[in-house]
Amino acid sequence: MFEVRGRTGVVTLNRPRALNALTHPMVLRIDEALTAWEDDPAVHQVLIRGAGERGLCAGGDIRAIHDDAKAGTTASADFWRDEYRLNAHIARYPKPYVALMDGIVMGGGVGVSAHGSVRVVTERSRVAMPETGIGFVPDVGGTRLLGAAPGLLGTHLALTGAAVGAADAILCGLADHFVPAAALPELTAELAAAPAAEVLRRRAEVPPPGELAERRAWIDRCYAADTVEEIVERLFAEGDPAAKETAETILAKSPTALKTTLAALRRAADLTTLPQVLAQEFRVSCNALASPDLVEGIRAQVVDKDRSPRWSPARLEEVVAADVERFFAPLGAARELTFPGPGPC
Repeated sequence: MFEVRGRTGVVTLNRPRALNALTHPMVLRIDEALTAWEDDPAVHQVLIRGAGERGLCAGGDIRAIHDDAKAGTTASADFWRDEYRLNAHIARYPKPYVALMDGIVMGGGVGVSAHGSVRVVTERSRVAMPETGIGFVPDVGGTRLLGAAPGLLGTHLALTGAAVGAADAILCGLADHFVPAAALPELTAELAAAPAAEVLRRRAEVPPPGELAERRAWIDRCYAADTVEEIVERLFAEGDPAAKETAETILAKSPTALKTTLAALRRAADLTTLPQVLAQEFRVSCNALASPDLVEGIRAQVVDKDRSPRWSPARLEEVVAADVERFFAPLGAARELTFPGPGPC
């Protein structure tokens, strides 16, 4: 839903029963609204929020991706092309872009929020890029966002798919301000009349303590390893119950997705702009459609919900370099992701 309240253009993701999961038409309409408001002198800033009490957005419609991968059609690639262009548009938006990251904010939900200039979390926020759990790889610019986190916290979040609360989201650079959930209606009302920076100076508070700061030392030690296998070995060797639990969490994910994710993060660090990273992620996402783990992961988590995926290959040591390299293979000039319009972010 789109409306202008005073000085603010408001986008409300309105699929609360589906945790406001993004569809292709939603992505296109958001981009159209942002383009219109960009040149509207009456709109000084933009606000994006989710309907209902459960979250801003749980990501893309992965059941549709599952069906598309099985059918071998192009619907997912078409969706990702426009979604990633929207992510780049948000990142370069010339007006304040305020994202209310209340509740669940995962995958594509991170894409429509964490690239914004003013990102607000609450005590209910659970922010994550959980793709390795469905045999996929962080996208929507996630490899750039996570790669920019202090030390190797982003690598930890990418491989485990762990959801973080307000303090840790701010620590990792995924959010900027903490506002109690009960104050969001007042904050939204105030944004109709005042600039976001002014409103947040009044409303922002110190978030409850997180967990990652005190774990930073062993996270940085363990994730500095060259391979996922060695990362897991280091985690088990730490002697810390939290590190051991982390290792076990990683081992439950798709081995192919884990190795591809680590490669994607490290390659993204060598890319200069967000569009370059999104173009790399587009290659990985499209090539993932041919991976058995993507269909199997979504089946286990969303379709049958047995939570018992049968990964292929089933073990990290069985995933060879060629298996990973295939995800980064060029798609061909006609299929590569490009960014028309203004220059790079």
